[in-house]
Amino acid sequence: MDLKKYSAAFYTLGCKVNYAESSFVSKQFKQNGFIIKSFTESADVYVVNTCSVTQVAVKKSRYFIHKALQINPAALVVITGCLTETEKEEVKNFNERVLVVGANEKFNLIGAVQKRLSENSLMKEDNFRSENRFFSAFSSGDRTRSFIKIQDGCNYFCTYCVIPYARGRSRSDSIENILKNVNAAVNENVKEIILTGINIGDFRNDRGENLYALLCALEDVAGLQRVRLSSIEPDLLTNDMVKLVAASSRLMPHFHIPLQSGSDKVLKLMNRRYSTAFYRNKINEIKDLIPDACVATDIITGFPGETDDDFGQTHDFLNALPLSYFHVFTYSDRKQAQASRLVDKVPFQVKKNRTDSLLKLSDEKKINFYNSQKGKQHSVLFESDKKKGFIYGFTENYIRVKAPFNKDLVNNIATVELTVLEGDNVFFVAL
Repeated sequence: MDLKKYSAAFYTLGCKVNYAESSFVSKQFKQNGFIIKSFTESADVYVVNTCSVTQVAVKKSRYFIHKALQINPAALVVITGCLTETEKEEVKNFNERVLVVGANEKFNLIGAVQKRLSENSLMKEDNFRSENRFFSAFSSGDRTRSFIKIQDGCNYFCTYCVIPYARGRSRSDSIENILKNVNAAVNENVKEIILTGINIGDFRNDRGENLYALLCALEDVAGLQRVRLSSIEPDLLTNDMVKLVAASSRLMPHFHIPLQSGSDKVLKLMNRRYSTAFYRNKINEIKDLIPDACVATDIITGFPGETDDDFGQTHDFLNALPLSYFHVFTYSDRKQAQASRLVDKVPFQVKKNRTDSLLKLSDEKKINFYNSQKGKQHSVLFESDKKKGFIYGFTENYIRVKAPFNKDLVNNIATVELTVLEGDNVFFVAL
């Protein structure tokens, strides 16, 4: 079947796993003769890789589905991702130009699209399955870095979260296959890989492999210069992993460790698997071994039952910790999640005020962390984008840096001294 006359456009919402998967699927389309276009352009096929982790993500997913239907009224619009699992009845009610491909079937998405186009049929064909297999993926097309999916699904069932229902139980790739993907990325001149998954600390398989063993194996990959961990649960980040990062020039001193609440009462309601004391010790352990490490976290405000006192504990706990910044999420009910059935809902304005307060504290933390790095030398991996005459990049410990654009810096690592911190929280360096 000749599909060279067809074009496709992609829009991805949500996590880095979705991003890696979309990149992988887009590459399949290109290999099968599709012309890849921008999502804002007229295309024959639009693929919207959705997210449903929050109500805001659900609304955005709906928006871009409708946007695709509007851009080209004759196009085939494919919906995949977590929304297809958590909102099955809703996605089935879209019009005949929509093809629904379940989250676990997105890796055969090209086959479903080819079948629809070859038959020139408007018949809806919903592809839902409950398979719990692992599908490998890594992003490509960005020379600087690649997101390598090493794990999928989650067994934790935190009471606010729908991800286990959308992506299934935890399962992992093999180290052998991950190294194959890493080497493929290195061969494309990628300088940095980010290990990603839904719960990467739970990386383990029937071969007895775990995340620590994977990190050790990555130390021996020729040509690989940088490795970052994406978000990792505090109870799954082991002392051995922290020590390995401290001793390595390849594993970046950058950790994202979700907290969600600084109140032990709320943590228990959330079904989190640690206490504030455990979390504090973990952060202090990292900073003791790697003083310049960037350590970020996630926080949810307004969880059902969170009182003013609970929030005050969270604010004070965060203020006392040597964190670099945090992402703050305002709680919203998700109908599959257990927390949606809890009483004592927090009023919207109270949730908003708490979110604003923590965002302000995060900004202060970030400025303090950046200022603590003034006068120090760091290596910066510069990216390819040119913005208003500048090129940007990140240090090992995830500090943003800009320099006058020089094409020789693109996708290269340079040692710089951080001296001039500008108002937008970017260090200017003259090279």
